[in-house]
Amino acid sequence: MTTANTEIPLSGHVSRCYATLALVALLGVAGCSKKQAATPGGTAPQAVSVNVVQSSMQSVPISLLETGSFVADESSDVAPSIAGKVIRTPASAGDFVKAGDVLCELDHRDAEFKLDQTKAQLAEATAGVRQAQQRIGLGSGGFDPAKVPEVAAAKANYESAAAQSRLASADAKRYANLIATGDVSQSVYEKMRTQADTASAQADASRQQYEAAVNSAKQSYQAVGSSQATLDAMRAQVQQAEKTLSDTTIRAPFDGYVSARPVAAGEFVTTSMTVATIVKVGVLKLQLKTPEKSAAGLKIGMPVTARVAAYGDRDFQGVTAALNPSVNPDSRTFILEARFPNPNGELRPGMFATAHVTLPGTENAVFIPQAAVVRDRTTDSNQVFVIDSGKAHLRVVTLGDTDGGRIRVLSGITAGEMVAINRQSDLYDGAPVTPQAAR
Repeated sequence: MTTANTEIPLSGHVSRCYATLALVALLGVAGCSKKQAATPGGTAPQAVSVNVVQSSMQSVPISLLETGSFVADESSDVAPSIAGKVIRTPASAGDFVKAGDVLCELDHRDAEFKLDQTKAQLAEATAGVRQAQQRIGLGSGGFDPAKVPEVAAAKANYESAAAQSRLASADAKRYANLIATGDVSQSVYEKMRTQADTASAQADASRQQYEAAVNSAKQSYQAVGSSQATLDAMRAQVQQAEKTLSDTTIRAPFDGYVSARPVAAGEFVTTSMTVATIVKVGVLKLQLKTPEKSAAGLKIGMPVTARVAAYGDRDFQGVTAALNPSVNPDSRTFILEARFPNPNGELRPGMFATAHVTLPGTENAVFIPQAAVVRDRTTDSNQVFVIDSGKAHLRVVTLGDTDGGRIRVLSGITAGEMVAINRQSDLYDGAPVTPQAAR
């Protein structure tokens, strides 16, 4: 909140009287004597007719007055994920961008070549895995060695040899019984026994071949697993190549304004360089340096009213959002943070603001019309003429907030005193006046 003063120059005699504020009253009397001495013939000065208004007492909310600066709700120095040469910068400083909009584009030809290469290798690895799976009969039901052609053939040979061995063994036993009764000769029996031994040996060999085929199929299955791992690695390489290609296009991380874009087409950028700075201004944070003595009365959610020089007497409304738990040991202050909606982007990061934090409760304050206040440039002070017993008395006042056409007086006058609201340029300390109630 700000003050609005009527700036009226005083006479040269009175202006020179106010070298310091501490001597206002004494030098005002001297100025009055000089004014009287200047009257022709030494006659009494003529009374000045002025309109007067009585200062009033008004109950106002208790507030804490502090100053600070606005900062962006979020600010990001956007850097590239990979190094490369800039080929396009579609966003410029001051532009509004949405999340995902392109800020900068790098040369992507190498990344495209790498992606095409890894895709070809992935296709080759996929075909190899499928062939290996088909070779060992690996289907949707999982691995079954019996479905492997080599295993199936070895199993059939083993089963045939085992059957022949059993038949030869049975014949040899039958001939052994016949030789006891003398129905066959010893030579015939020996021949049948030799055939049985041979068939048994062939069955053992066929079994070993079958087991070897099963082991070979299992090893082939393990090789398929290894090929599958290679395939998965190739898929990861394709994803990495796709990401590298995507990283050549640098996009906005959130909605906001581009506050800086320090690169241009043709430059080579690295991952440590900033290609653009994005600030989010839909909500701004006002950081107020607050004395530690005020910490006890502050809470989250208290109303805050702020003004900035760019908008004069316009009030912006916010609320306290954070209290820094640490106090600066040098300044004995801490940061009070308030959040302000900024849908139209009128407030900007870096703006200096004067803010009132509204505290619980009320207090009495003295108010006078703004027209009663004059500004003395010589002493850089605000002054008011108090009318009492037909004379004007100059007072130096300290001003506070405005409320409509009235302004708060923090010091200099009290409630109930009459103040002049016009013709201040004709008045001086001790000047005779004819007061008239203002309409």
